[in-house]
Amino acid sequence: MPVIECDPDAARETLAESGVDITDGNTDHERWRATYGGATAVAYDDKVVVQGGDTAQLEALLRGDSGGRVHVYFDGACRGNPGPSSVGYVLVEDGGIVTEGGETIGRATNNQAEYAALIRALEVAADYGFDEPHIRGDSELIVKQVRGEWDTNDPELRERRVRVRELLMGFDDWQIEHVPREINDRADELANDALDDA
Repeated sequence: MPVIECDPDAARETLAESGVDITDGNTDHERWRATYGGATAVAYDDKVVVQGGDTAQLEALLRGDSGGRVHVYFDGACRGNPGPSSVGYVLVEDGGIVTEGGETIGRATNNQAEYAALIRALEVAADYGFDEPHIRGDSELIVKQVRGEWDTNDPELRERRVRVRELLMGFDDWQIEHVPREINDRADELANDALDDA
């Protein structure tokens, strides 16, 4: 549950300017509440707490994130090939980690899981309002296919690559590069933790 240290009056004004509906708080301690994009923000004296299933859009509005560059790390995990699979992603700005997550995706091959991780990471980057993702992953196959350096012969992977390219077209600029596994260890850890917890 993200906690944003801020002036609640300024945060309320920011949300109102963005067209978010704001209501009175439910208790004496709550100054106001706002619901947007499947999440709810609750304001207290010196902070706003965001809760719900998908907090990215509401957090982005409250933090004043409007564009900019973000480093995006992604990784897919698979137990068996195909087998139970998951994705992990981390978004990092100069100030540190913006958000991270991992979730299961059902049965998939390793390469399908890698693509699913990239798709999820790009969706989250878009939800946060970033417009210049610098993407890093340890799957050379995915990186080179997305760049167009290698062909995508598998129909399922081709479909996922098309989805990635559609998402990338929504950004002003982007880069994707292959990195060693140790550089991508947090995304890998999140993907494996999701499988362990399933």
